[in-house]
Amino acid sequence: MLAAAIIVFRECLEAALVVGIVLAAARGVPGRGRMVGTGITAGLLGALGVALFSEQIASALMGVGQEIMNASILLAAVLLLSWHNVWMTRHGRELAAQVKRVGSDVLEGRRPLYALAVVVGLAVLREGAETVLFLYGVVSADQSGSSVLAGGVLGLAGGIAVGAAIYGGLLRLSTKHLFTATGLLILLLAAGMASQAALYLSQAGVLPALVHTMWDTSGIIPRDGILGQLLHVLMGYDDRPSGIQVLFFAVTFVTIGALMLTIGRAPRRVPAPA
Repeated sequence: MLAAAIIVFRECLEAALVVGIVLAAARGVPGRGRMVGTGITAGLLGALGVALFSEQIASALMGVGQEIMNASILLAAVLLLSWHNVWMTRHGRELAAQVKRVGSDVLEGRRPLYALAVVVGLAVLREGAETVLFLYGVVSADQSGSSVLAGGVLGLAGGIAVGAAIYGGLLRLSTKHLFTATGLLILLLAAGMASQAALYLSQAGVLPALVHTMWDTSGIIPRDGILGQLLHVLMGYDDRPSGIQVLFFAVTFVTIGALMLTIGRAPRRVPAPA
């Protein structure tokens, strides 16, 4: 539930911020609300189509074995989470500036009104499609559909509320710090999903366990305890992990973290020659 809430909150907040920027930049344009509403509706319908298509893919993969199917979904989610974190770290500010520019162009008559619907629709579609795959990964990591649904609803409500508060000026906080915090949480989620994928592949005989039990912390933090369950959701915690699980977690965490610090860092501006 917590993993679903974090993922949906992050994706919904990003879409809500795009909507808020467009509405603020196009303030005073007649019909802006209708166009933005059209874009939101179109984006949601597109994301729903992606969800239905993903269900067909999952059904088609049933023949290759449940463990391999679950591992494939988890690894796909890890790759997308990695790309998402790195790309947003580098281009988030640039994207916000571009969205604001579209709203200003519509306000000044340089672009047609339907450009608002296009920008908002694409943002909602992108975030919605990513959410679909992420939630498939969460479900594959031994979480029930009902808890994922509850977490998704909670994250959706939280994302909309925070986005609306920021737009209305009611919440004075740094979006940079907010996205940094959620980015770190998603980094842990991705590493945990990779660890779970390694477990499935090991159970299917595709990968060796390397070491059957790296350590045993069941007496300190049992996997079925409250803290153990919380850590399992956040970072794929296992009180008796195999060597391949630890290896996948460490490689994923270090790789994504390094990419966020290097590729995700905005390049320094070279001063123009005098």
